[in-house]
Amino acid sequence: MAETDSNLPLAGIRVIDAATVIAAPFCATLLGEFGADVLKVEHPIGGDALRRFGTPTSRGDTLTWLSESRNKRSVTINLQHPEGAKLFKDLIAETDVLCENFRTGTLEKWGLGWDVLSKINPRLIMLRVTGYGQTGPYSDRPGFARIAHAVGGIAYLAGMPKGTPVTPGSTTLADYMTGLYGCIGVLLALRYRDQTGCGQYIDAALYESVFRCSDELVPAYGMYGKVRERHGSHHNEFACPHGHFQTKDGKWVAISCATDKLFARLANAMGRPELASSSVYGDQKVRLAHASDVNEIVRDWCSSLTRAEVLQRCYATATPAAPLNDIADFFGDRHVHARRNLVAIDEPSIGETLIMPNVVPKLSETPGSIRSLGPKLGEHTDEVLREWLGMDDEQIGELRAKRVI
Repeated sequence: MAETDSNLPLAGIRVIDAATVIAAPFCATLLGEFGADVLKVEHPIGGDALRRFGTPTSRGDTLTWLSESRNKRSVTINLQHPEGAKLFKDLIAETDVLCENFRTGTLEKWGLGWDVLSKINPRLIMLRVTGYGQTGPYSDRPGFARIAHAVGGIAYLAGMPKGTPVTPGSTTLADYMTGLYGCIGVLLALRYRDQTGCGQYIDAALYESVFRCSDELVPAYGMYGKVRERHGSHHNEFACPHGHFQTKDGKWVAISCATDKLFARLANAMGRPELASSSVYGDQKVRLAHASDVNEIVRDWCSSLTRAEVLQRCYATATPAAPLNDIADFFGDRHVHARRNLVAIDEPSIGETLIMPNVVPKLSETPGSIRSLGPKLGEHTDEVLREWLGMDDEQIGELRAKRVI
């Protein structure tokens, strides 16, 4: 039986994750952390490509798989086999939510599109994640996170002024963002179903998730034709100082003074309160007009002290500042441990204890949980077919002999 907590808010909700890699599967992972019973439906040969994405473990699967596919049960089904498609439909009749991110039209080609599945289960909620969405002239194009960062506009803004645009960090940000938006869509659809009894599908595009997080880019261009360019480590369009500064020990800090009051605090931290007077740089407009001079003053101050010294003085004056953490810094941060942002989980299949990001958000009464890590390929196929569909050993054996599962 699935290991679930009946006190969690999504207990009793059945989810099929028939997707691959990160975006739609991340939505299913979030649902599983809060009690949903999540089946990971994979091809019998190889399974989800995420199993091979990242650092391999002794089991053969990667650390990425173990972490991001937690709380799921793996069921192998060849959806392109006629009997596999029928088996999938039988499972759909028993499920609440389906997450998929095949290229647009793929499930329709296999006879498993929304038009078919919604008739089998009118209460079904279907999350469909693609690079460009289910409609529009680009809908048939393949899409990945890097492509979404490019089309959605965030990659253009990342990098040094007039330099080569870079990807915003090495994580697949668009996938995680779309998984989050997808999860919101699923929860909204569940609420609507509670009210009406009707299911629906959610059309989530990777590039749209990125584009939605663009603050005033749209109205600024629509009204004034303004195109924001790359600002590098300092963004002095609205605030100054507002950037990254290197310290004496070769490390980095972020400092953000969005108001005159905050700049006054920084001036006190630097031991130069006169900088915040009205005759010098006390007015934001003056600082913006002389951003290079202000940044140079802050840069010189930071380079004369270690990162710990800079931060200590900023914290003492309530100046918004923080270290630019690498993962080792994060592991050593006492706030991280106080908030339990990291969690250690024993994984018997590899004989190791894995440390991974804990569940967020934190609910006061029904906090989410990690009950298991990413499963072995097909680990739960027999269990689920017995539990969900009432199959016996002979029926399961026949499907395996036909390579349906």
